[in-house]
Amino acid sequence: MAAILMEHTEQGVIRWAFRCRRRWIVGATVFTALHQVCEAAVPVGVGLVIDHAIRDGSPLDLLAWLAVLGAFFLVLTTVMRLGGRCNRRASQGAAHLLRMAAVERVLDPRGFAHRTDPGTLLSTVTNDALRIGLGNRFWALAGGALAALLAGAAWLLATSVPLGLLVLACLVPLLVALRLFATPLSARSGTEQAQVARATGTAADLVLGLRVLKGLGAEAAALRRYRTASRASLAATVRVARWEAGYESVTLLLNAVFLAAIAWAGARFAAEGTITVGQFVAAVGLARFLVGPSERLGAALALRARARGSARRFAALLDEPYAVQDNGGELPRPRGDMALRGIVHGALRGVDLTVPAGQVVGIATGDPAAAADLLDLLALRAVPEQGTVALDDTDLTAAGPTAAHRAVLVADHDGDLFDGTVAENVAAALLHARPDGEDAADPARRPPEQSASVVAAMAAAAADDVVRAGPDGDRATIGERGRFLSGGQRQRVALARALAADPPVLVLHEPTTAVDAATEAAVAAGLHRLREGRTTLLVTTSPILLRHCDRVLFLADGRVRAEGTHARLTDDEPAYRTVVMA
Repeated sequence: MAAILMEHTEQGVIRWAFRCRRRWIVGATVFTALHQVCEAAVPVGVGLVIDHAIRDGSPLDLLAWLAVLGAFFLVLTTVMRLGGRCNRRASQGAAHLLRMAAVERVLDPRGFAHRTDPGTLLSTVTNDALRIGLGNRFWALAGGALAALLAGAAWLLATSVPLGLLVLACLVPLLVALRLFATPLSARSGTEQAQVARATGTAADLVLGLRVLKGLGAEAAALRRYRTASRASLAATVRVARWEAGYESVTLLLNAVFLAAIAWAGARFAAEGTITVGQFVAAVGLARFLVGPSERLGAALALRARARGSARRFAALLDEPYAVQDNGGELPRPRGDMALRGIVHGALRGVDLTVPAGQVVGIATGDPAAAADLLDLLALRAVPEQGTVALDDTDLTAAGPTAAHRAVLVADHDGDLFDGTVAENVAAALLHARPDGEDAADPARRPPEQSASVVAAMAAAAADDVVRAGPDGDRATIGERGRFLSGGQRQRVALARALAADPPVLVLHEPTTAVDAATEAAVAAGLHRLREGRTTLLVTTSPILLRHCDRVLFLADGRVRAEGTHARLTDDEPAYRTVVMA
């Protein structure tokens, strides 16, 4: 399916969802149309049975026509099951492929040029993808409905031209009216999904920051914020529900008028002798039957309208510009010399610094925005407004994120953990390990969580203490996002995972803020020992970590204001002392 290109437009997404499941859509449409034609034939068969019974009353003829009706019902059951299976493949399969396309964009190493709300991403990947996939059912619903309407109209024309023309004359304005009412439903559906995404994003933010909110005593303010977003989402949903209810009401009303007109005309023709009693019964039965296809046609149009609203949002996600470009460049085996030259970006106003290969260097700043901007540049989540970020004199931006991420690993402060054991979480880093290193051979001899690098990383980060502290030892799982662990335990496991990856350049951001002083000292010593000979940057204000660094750079006002050992800067730089000793 990857060969099918998707245009990042509303119609492009709809067309892509159709093309990638075309075979199943065609099958569902054919089987549904056959089912509806057989359904339309049932009242015709009943009418023929009545006419034959009235005309000669032959038991054999009656049995023969009843056998024909039985065959119709057998075909109905078979094609209904086949059509349902194809319909599910067409809709759920397309929704799955759309989710995969959205996740691929979200996880693209080139990132997003603009900050994107997690709730919006979640809503698009789940709800919008499902609605677009369900939009593929439009073809089967509409095809089956049109087949039923045409089959019924054809039989009515064959029975009585005036009756058939009356059906067609009523049918055209009915379809036009349904189409007009479906248009505003599409716009309101898109608005509803946007409000749901905002509420989801707010809820996700609150869950992630729940401990911080409790520590600040800000639960009431957070609750008010979520209540506002939730009420806006509810109001949008209610507006869409009202439009859907009104749409269904209008559909029922128009169908009732349509049915009444056909029944009245058929009764007149039967009274005048233009058609037989059996034909009159068939005509009334068909008119009643045709209410269902016309309702399904309205439902198909509503389904299409909702899919269009979601496709608009889905296309906007895919069309979001990248933060950086991947030029497909390659980096030679890096030594680990890092250099930032003339960096101007956000809170950074002309940063020049060098980190020789093999050193553990601390970067201290009292400005969280400056730290965040520096990490974004080193992780290549953004490109500097001015200046270059170089590794061994090679511009990382020119190489692109794919090559850069193999050489430079940025472990953010809020690293996510996964359900499983501590060792399994740490062993996930082996995906980042060097292909020619010890870890590449270890999995063939032992489980990844027992490899030498995992054991050493857990010891250096004091994550082995987390294993020993649990009642089930190394078999204990940590829960989703590590919810069974304390904040300090989660930090140690995340740090062990970063250390196990053993990249040429490792950047750590405040890895021990929730760890007690004694454990932090052990972690600082273990980190320095394990990373000996490998380039490591510690973006932190922890005096314990900075004390174990070979060199410390102090950022103030967006520039490197001083550098030296932690002890010298503490003695000579009052501003540095204020930042790290606060």
